[in-house]
Formats: sequence, structure tokens, C-alpha cells
Amino acid sequence: MAMQIDIQSNGLVLTDSLRAYVKRRLQFALGWALTRRLVVWLSDINGPRGGRDKRCKIQVSLPNGRKTVLIEDTEEDLYAAIDRAAERADRAVSRQLARRRGFTHEKLVTVEPERDDER
Repeated sequence: MAMQIDIQSNGLVLTDSLRAYVKRRLQFALGWALTRRLVVWLSDINGPRGGRDKRCKIQVSLPNGRKTVLIEDTEEDLYAAIDRAAERADRAVSRQLARRRGFTHEKLVTVEPERDDER
């Protein structure tokens, strides 16, 4: 099943090359996770005023009704924001899936070793 990536922009032009970069970067970062759907929001918060205001927000819908992972990063450069958000999304999805696989609510009982009191 192919990953569906929806990209939306606010305050900046979503060029074909930018769209291709986002898809390639997210496929590389999250292609292993068997996610069905990703939504990416790209925005320029301050518009032409400049500054550290390029935001990339990624929403990852995990399979089988698991939690949704939401990551947001803001940088001066939009491509840097995309890279950092993709890296953070990769780590967050990995943690979320590891929790589901390895975590149980059973309490472990420790048994003390028997003592040799016959000295």
C-alpha cells in the first residue's frame, strides 16, 4: 500500500520542486512505518517581514487505530524546517510503535533467592 501524502501551504507558493522534495523526504524518513496517510502543512508565519518563521507541521496517521503523531518545526529556511520535522516524525513514530509492541501493563514480580542458613 502506497503512502498518501497531502501537502497544504499557507502564505507561500507550493512549487512542483517543493512538493517533490517534501514527498521524497517523508518517503525516506517514514517509508518503513507502513503509515497510510500523512498530512503536511507548510506556512510562512510572518510573510514578507522575514525572520525565523517557516513552519512545517506533519501529521502521521498510524495504522490499526493507533494514535496520531503530530510534529511541528519552525526555522528560517523552509527546507531546514522540513528536514527537522521529518527527522522528529521518524523518531516519534518509532517510539510510538515500540511502545505498542513492547509495553504491557503487567507488573513484574521479583523472587528472592533462597538462603542457605545451615552453616
